[in-house]
Amino acid sequence: MTRNLYLGADLAPVLAANSPQALVAAVTAAYANVQATNFPERAEALADEIADSDPHLVGVQEAVLWRSQTPAGPGSATHVEYDFLQILLDKLSARGKHYAAVATVTVGSDFEAPRSTPAGLQDIRLTDRDVLLARTDLPARKFSVVNAQAAQFQNFVPICRPALGCPPNPPLQLRRGWVAADAILRGRTVRVVTTHLEPLVPAVQEAQAGELLAGPLNTTLPTVLLGDLNSAAGGVGATPGTNTQSYNHLLAAGFSDAWTATHPRNPGFTCCQAADLRNPVSNLTQRIDYVLFRGKIKALAGYRVGEEQADRTPSGLWPSDHAGVGSVLQLRWSDTHTGGGHL
Repeated sequence: MTRNLYLGADLAPVLAANSPQALVAAVTAAYANVQATNFPERAEALADEIADSDPHLVGVQEAVLWRSQTPAGPGSATHVEYDFLQILLDKLSARGKHYAAVATVTVGSDFEAPRSTPAGLQDIRLTDRDVLLARTDLPARKFSVVNAQAAQFQNFVPICRPALGCPPNPPLQLRRGWVAADAILRGRTVRVVTTHLEPLVPAVQEAQAGELLAGPLNTTLPTVLLGDLNSAAGGVGATPGTNTQSYNHLLAAGFSDAWTATHPRNPGFTCCQAADLRNPVSNLTQRIDYVLFRGKIKALAGYRVGEEQADRTPSGLWPSDHAGVGSVLQLRWSDTHTGGGHL
């Protein structure tokens, strides 16, 4: 399964702030939206999604860590407000489901800025992470994970605004990355990679896809790529001017799409609900979240989670601004014989 958790707010106004005053206003509004989108409540729904299908592996994007410092000042904020990863793991544990993070990479940026509160300015710090979760309740002879890896991409987007720091100060670096591990299922090994590619600059995103192909995906093992690629399948539903070729480059490199293999006539849109997650009718109009596979693997089934009205939380929140995507994959011993279990 791949699941973008949604960090809780649209950060575009924060990145566009042109003055310290505008930055404080933007951060204040963004963090108010984080609080209103109530990750602890959404995590109940997200944990239900995972618990219902018991995937061996879950690629998680936007597993953010929100921290604060009161009052605002020098140094880095360390007081934890929301740890999305730990909250999700705790909700899964409460359901009797046992998962652990086998690989983690800090992505986006480790960004800190002040917000306004009735008591004065408070620093808010956002640390974004991509994570690969694996089940820990299965005997090693049936399922194990080895060779965990994680790295940031060399290609990234520098953001330079007066409020955020410009030369001679270093610009904010919007970094992305990937995590990977080799899963062993009943003696068969498969490389599993999860990522969250850059959405803002198409050339950077396509270069990151190239880094994946030259890096963790450059293996003779059967391979699965999970993630939010921010590249609309066939350009369908993409915002004009933002179509990218990342998805097509991956297909050209030999990957198959588990969704189209099992739902050839269903567009399977996964993005995006409103920033406040309270839109009454689903806004999903493009497919940018994928389970892709290459090598001796067959897709048996595909499914989405978090896209139905019944999936919303008791207070009316969508579980995330994305739908999640899962697939049942069968490892093949040869080109004609299937076996080795389902992943």
